[in-house]
Amino acid sequence: MAILPLLIGASAPPPTVEVSVTGLRSAKGQILVCLTTNPKAFPDCSKDKTSVRMAVKAADAGDFAVHAPATGTYAIAVVHDENSNNKMDVAIFVPKEGFGFSRNPAITVGPPSFKSASFAVAGDMRQSIKMKYML
Repeated sequence: MAILPLLIGASAPPPTVEVSVTGLRSAKGQILVCLTTNPKAFPDCSKDKTSVRMAVKAADAGDFAVHAPATGTYAIAVVHDENSNNKMDVAIFVPKEGFGFSRNPAITVGPPSFKSASFAVAGDMRQSIKMKYML
């Protein structure tokens, strides 16, 4: 009979957020993904050194995984970077590329609040994000 070693202090793997992005207007470029717990760094993760940032080929955006560092309250922002220049292009302050947020909050002027896009992560879960295009 085999005895499995007892792992002292072993912790569960970090939670995974399965993300599906719908409503892409093309399969060109990439999806820039930002997962953050910091309301002051939402939706621009560049101000949060602990955020999870990644790029996913637009053709693969229908289903991909983001690994949250730990349990907590997170928000996701995505940009359809159609020309793969690693930023959202704008024309007179209006996004030229698509964007979306976890929980799909209503968009009026400017990005939604962290609170309206945030969700609790206590284990593996799923978020569906619908893209929006202004131009």
